[in-house]
Amino acid sequence: MTSDDLEKAHPLSNIDKLIHEPARLMVMIHLYMIDSADFLFLMRQSGLTEGNLSSHLGKLEKAEYVAVEKSFVGKRPHTLLRLTETGRTAFQQYHQLMKQVFDELPEA
Repeated sequence: MTSDDLEKAHPLSNIDKLIHEPARLMVMIHLYMIDSADFLFLMRQSGLTEGNLSSHLGKLEKAEYVAVEKSFVGKRPHTLLRLTETGRTAFQQYHQLMKQVFDELPEA
């Protein structure tokens, strides 16, 4: 069996590794369930530090999975985050693939 055959044989070979990373998966799940969230809410919900969350959001934004809107509320900066259509579609595909992987596991 060649490596090409293995990639075709196992669904995890097609997993979106950008989403699959635990911190980014947590961010994607939160944003999938709600329309939008501010940076501080996601930071509290995820338990990530400001720098770590910012780094992961940068990767998701570069992939066009997350839209970042910066504004001011009074004199304070406010960052609002939401999934783009691309991000929502990517997450739905990821979810379906993971369901398939778990559904194909034999009963213990």
